[in-house]
Amino acid sequence: MSGAKTWFGPGFARGFGKAWLAAGYVFLYLPIIALVIYSFNDSRIPNRWSGFTFKWYVALTTDREMLAGLWLSLRIAFFTACASVILGTLAAFALVKYKRFTGRTLFSGFVSAPLVMPEVIIGLSLLLMLVSVQRAIGFPERGMLTIWLGHLLLGMAYATVVVQARLLDLNPQLEEAAMDLGARPWQVFALVTLPMISQSLLSAWLLTFTLSLDDVVLSAFLSGPGATTMPLVIFSRARLGLNPSVNAVATLIVLIVSIGVVVASLAIARAERRRALDIAAAARA
Repeated sequence: MSGAKTWFGPGFARGFGKAWLAAGYVFLYLPIIALVIYSFNDSRIPNRWSGFTFKWYVALTTDREMLAGLWLSLRIAFFTACASVILGTLAAFALVKYKRFTGRTLFSGFVSAPLVMPEVIIGLSLLLMLVSVQRAIGFPERGMLTIWLGHLLLGMAYATVVVQARLLDLNPQLEEAAMDLGARPWQVFALVTLPMISQSLLSAWLLTFTLSLDDVVLSAFLSGPGATTMPLVIFSRARLGLNPSVNAVATLIVLIVSIGVVVASLAIARAERRRALDIAAAARA
């Protein structure tokens, strides 16, 4: 019995937990590392290494279809993230600050529905609606605008959840103190609430930007002639066989996202340190 207790003691539990954590990271990131490595492979065969080269990155400079798709995806993702944060913040404020209003339960359900609804259903329903609207008034044509509307519908739901979680953790006495000192509601929001939820806004922006950048299902339903996003280009080429240029553009996207995450993490950490110093200074005063 003593041997069994020693074997399954705290040391074993910590080691087992670390092993599972390492295995999880390997499972998640090993395919990405392999993709980055093979983007420098001189061979067109993806599972055979024949030398180091930059030719697939050079080939991207003349790949108009891929570059056009990448530029379109970046624009849609940027506008989707900005609009999602704005609308998601408004929705989160309505749900957190106003506990009772007519239709609150229905509104909450509508906001959360895109999170649990299959994207195929969302894409098909949006396609049918937009086609009906286009036949009635002649607008909008399927393209960048319709893709953006679909991504906005999904991104707003995610942004609402992120911002709402932060608002629920805020101390309402801080806002009440600001109002007692004579601040107007918009001043309370701009000077008190907004700085405290800035980290969640940045997190929501990055999340919705990433979701929009790699979305395939909604883009496939809502795209039109001359409006093919980068994921659709990659998907269409992957169906015909793996192309090393796809690895190159995927590596560039990984680099862009990684830089964004690092910059955001540094900004969040800096804001957190500044907030801790302000709290400490206020406590000393």
